[in-house]
Amino acid sequence: MKDNLLHDAFGSLNLGVLVVDARYRITLWNVWLAAHTGRSAAEALGQDFFEVFPDLQHHRVGVAIHQAICHNLPSLLSQSLHRSPFPLFADPSEPGQRISQAITITPLGGDERHCMIQINDVSTAVRREALLREQAHVLLSQSLSDGLTGVGNRRHFDLCLDKEWRAAKRNGKPLSLLMIDVDFFKPYNDHYGHQQGDLCLQLVAAAMRKALRRPEDMLFRYGGEEFCALLPGTRPADAIEVAESVRASVLALRLPHVRSADGDTVSVSVGAASYGPRAQIGHTQLVQAADSALYEAKRAGRNRVRASAAF
Repeated sequence: MKDNLLHDAFGSLNLGVLVVDARYRITLWNVWLAAHTGRSAAEALGQDFFEVFPDLQHHRVGVAIHQAICHNLPSLLSQSLHRSPFPLFADPSEPGQRISQAITITPLGGDERHCMIQINDVSTAVRREALLREQAHVLLSQSLSDGLTGVGNRRHFDLCLDKEWRAAKRNGKPLSLLMIDVDFFKPYNDHYGHQQGDLCLQLVAAAMRKALRRPEDMLFRYGGEEFCALLPGTRPADAIEVAESVRASVLALRLPHVRSADGDTVSVSVGAASYGPRAQIGHTQLVQAADSALYEAKRAGRNRVRASAAF
């Protein structure tokens, strides 16, 4: 009665359990293993473990089995470090992606040494973890992106400016900043409506992002109709070239603006400032310098670039 109860309990375990002896012969093979390998207990019992699983001979699993039998050392193999070493499948008749596994190897017995291997299916936990990581990534992306234009938002700019500022000082490289303002945007909104105004900002942001030369150059919406671009490793003369490219890219859109006091299409004014790594200033002063240059561009008639003296 007890033997039958033990057999039933062992067979109902929702994990794989097998035992090998000192000569690596399989002496126990449960129902779960049969279901996920497609190999019955009758086929597995008495077989050499490494003939049944030849790929594990020099794998961490094989090493752990040897340590358990020869040195009485248990092992725990996590899925994150040892991805699905056993060929186990949800349906062995249609093998696809292996079941994710967490494996425990335990020495058994005294003089007659054995080793028990337990295999837990952690696929659900792995999928849940991947989903949580993906959701966290989406939330982080949303928290750092401007919802209207898709470029970085003000919070993202502050984080990147601090990071790039420290990197510039550490690596001895320049850092340039562009402050960009859509010219006469309030009259545009008043005349064309807020929905068209939103579309205008989207098109302008897309054009400016294309105008940036390198993957490391970053565009942000600073607030309202004001944008900024962070240009790591960019010297003053190159920053002015990028600023002109940004200005020209918006003008090339030829978006009608009948309320503009300067031309009849949407344009931007750009202020540029550059920091040399030997300058004894903070990144707040870099923002102020770029903002002052932007003010000069507006005062000079808009739709133009102005640059502050490099620090």
